[in-house]
Amino acid sequence: MFDPREKIALFIDGANLYATSRSLGFDIDYRKLLANFQKRGYLLRAYYYTALVEDQEYSSIRPLIDWLDYNGYMVVTKPAKEFTDATGRRKIKGNMDIELTVEALELADVVDHYVIFSGDGDFRTLVEALQRKGRKVSIVSTMASQPPMISDDLRRQADHFIDLASLKNEIGREPGERPARRPDPEQDDGEDDL
Repeated sequence: MFDPREKIALFIDGANLYATSRSLGFDIDYRKLLANFQKRGYLLRAYYYTALVEDQEYSSIRPLIDWLDYNGYMVVTKPAKEFTDATGRRKIKGNMDIELTVEALELADVVDHYVIFSGDGDFRTLVEALQRKGRKVSIVSTMASQPPMISDDLRRQADHFIDLASLKNEIGREPGERPARRPDPEQDDGEDDL
């Protein structure tokens, strides 16, 4: 499915990937995710798309966004729109489909294999356009949840479908589990970490 000579780009629909991994009962370890795809080919870029609520003093996603930004991901954000629905409930909308699509198309001359982390059927047209340019497209989502988190049209259009459930042991960690802290080099006991 992957050729080690390929230039790969990851396009992560942050909200969609979060919902998919939660439906499967695990969290994504983004350090492992990057390492996993670096082994599959030449990883040119890894994009992470998310909308942020700007008026909140603290956002629970902010630490993740900052970490990704400093650890090999190109983070693309925009302000989320806040509105009141017909029933009077406060809703937040933050769709990043256009941003992801435009950047994917802009890179069509340099990327051989696109890996899109989303099950959103709106991306079917993007996949079709990239394929017309001779590019391979893999979609990462899941069929293992009820209901499945991937649109049937998107799954059929993709060159390859990777079920996120199959990557759990390679890129996942249990919810609430924190990554191990790296030892302070000033307090190194002299033994090599194995």
